[in-house]
Amino acid sequence: MGDYLQIHPLNPEPRVIRQAVDCLLRGGVVVYPTDSTYALGCHIGDKTALDRIRRIRQLDKRHNFTLICSDLSSLATYARVHNSAYRILKAYTPGPYTFILKATPEVPRRLMHPKRKTIGIRVPDNPIAQSIIASLGEPIMSTSLLLPNEEQQLYDPYEMRLKLGKVVDLIIDGGAADTEPTTMIDLVEGVPEVLRVGKGDPEPFQ
Repeated sequence: MGDYLQIHPLNPEPRVIRQAVDCLLRGGVVVYPTDSTYALGCHIGDKTALDRIRRIRQLDKRHNFTLICSDLSSLATYARVHNSAYRILKAYTPGPYTFILKATPEVPRRLMHPKRKTIGIRVPDNPIAQSIIASLGEPIMSTSLLLPNEEQQLYDPYEMRLKLGKVVDLIIDGGAADTEPTTMIDLVEGVPEVLRVGKGDPEPFQ
């Protein structure tokens, strides 16, 4: 049975953040809150943890995983950013958007889209997620918490505990979450294309 820890949504306790980071570094799979839905996360370099997330979500190899970054300087290490894309990123991060960009060699190939060599990049406006990234010192490999055959994201941490307690290593309860995922924007060519409408306002990109 995985651990279950409650945390203050605005002032995350350092003790809980350390436990989350230790879990990620040990190869664990963590459920944690963002500024949209809860997410499944693992260490960027851990193939075994990534494979576990694929099984939990029943994802195929074409799934675009997302790197949860602390800021734009971290983001630029893992994605190729045109000047026009940089202006967009600067204006809309942090926030409930996922941006699809060409990956740099710093990204493990198993995280990229196999044909397009792209990666999702995200800077969440959430104190818990930001505290974990800051303490970890690198992005979290992440995907939204949408279980197979479910139409809606899980938003109640107690329900997450019932459904996922035996298959993840840690659930961080930061309170009930939104059920809307991020709005997903393709910036590979520098010109925005809306791939998914979610919590972030898509109007500026249409």
